Amino acid sequence: MAANTSWAALGKATDLRNRILFTLGLLIVYRLGTFIPVPGIDGAALREFMEQAGQGIGGMVSMFTGGALGRMGIFALGIMPYISASIIVQLLTSMVPALEQLKKEGEQGRKKINQWTRYGTVFLATFQAYGLAVSLEAGDLVTDPGWYFRAATVITLVGGTMFLMWIGEQITARGLGNGISLIIFVGIIAEVPAALAQFFASGRSGAISPAVIVGVMVMVIVVIMFVVFMERALRKITIQYPRRQQGMKISEAQQSHLPVKVNPAGVIPAIFASSLLLLPTTIATFSGNQTSPIMSTILAYFGPGQPLYLAFFAFMIVFFAYFYTFNVSFKPDDVADNLKNQNGFVPGIRPGPKTAEYLEYVVNRVLVLGSAYLAAVCLLPEILRGQFAIPFYFGGTSVLIVVSVTMDTIQQAQSHLLAHQYEGLIQKSQLRGKSKSRKKRSPVRR
Repeated sequence: MAANTSWAALGKATDLRNRILFTLGLLIVYRLGTFIPVPGIDGAALREFMEQAGQGIGGMVSMFTGGALGRMGIFALGIMPYISASIIVQLLTSMVPALEQLKKEGEQGRKKINQWTRYGTVFLATFQAYGLAVSLEAGDLVTDPGWYFRAATVITLVGGTMFLMWIGEQITARGLGNGISLIIFVGIIAEVPAALAQFFASGRSGAISPAVIVGVMVMVIVVIMFVVFMERALRKITIQYPRRQQGMKISEAQQSHLPVKVNPAGVIPAIFASSLLLLPTTIATFSGNQTSPIMSTILAYFGPGQPLYLAFFAFMIVFFAYFYTFNVSFKPDDVADNLKNQNGFVPGIRPGPKTAEYLEYVVNRVLVLGSAYLAAVCLLPEILRGQFAIPFYFGGTSVLIVVSVTMDTIQQAQSHLLAHQYEGLIQKSQLRGKSKSRKKRSPVRR
């Protein structure tokens, strides 16, 4: 991908440069917000607690919030309430006929669904923020417990989550890349140097053997190569366009391909599954010894590395891979309608419903491999990490998010750069056409 990128062309692409600077500016604002603490937190007690909980579920929760949860910053809830609300709304949209009809109404229906998603985000963020405030009080991590602290915590954390949601939407609309994925990506990347330093310090102290350190580095490199290969893998479906006549121009029959990615959903299934696993444990992280018996049982069976945790994680990844693909990224009915409107067809398949059935059949078979790849990438490093005390940032989920978001962002940058080059060629051709038309021949004297 980088071979097609020219620094000279990148310098001339003003729109792309503005998008990159806009994205970087908002991401810097996000990182600064992770260091602004919630009022009323006992900083010394919190640091001592996080040193003990950092290797458990608290470390995983902190990873997806860019370390804000470990510092109890205003972005401590991260973007996970918005992701959870999106999951719930999309599930309801596929199950409730009225919502499904609203989704088909175009731009107005999409705005209405987005509005309900925001309302759901406020509700979930309020619930999690209140539970987190109560848990902080139970863990003796608050200087002045009481209703004033709870109200201040709820207002601060809910406002931080809604501001993060707005940042993500602005990056997607006016910046470069998917805003929500970039926020999670930056949160992981920002904490990797500290995790590396801690990992190598454990090796120097003898807690981790040199063979394990070398094995982890090799595992990370192999996972990155495997993710890049699978994210670039395609299943091409042959599309035939018949001979057509438009006015006096006759276009010959053409043959093209419809590319179907092995993993059409990208990194979304891993993020959705992780958010559901972290939802019940976020509140229990700071409760300490005051955790209820039900929550203690959940943490015992659904902790990182536990069999039920791995089984539920794999199931949710596979479920969201199919769900997100057929409801968002690749809809066979819509693709079949578009092909029919363009007079395209799959050889041997009738246009319309038969084409939709064939596309659904192909995507179902491709997703068997795609969902298995996602589950393997996310689970195998998790198993090894649980056996050898590897930091969370070297797990399969974090590596998958980092590599996938990087590839997607670079691909969008190349698309903007290519569009800029085409605009330059069109402007040059128009200027040349004008200069030729301005040159008038002198009249021939007889």
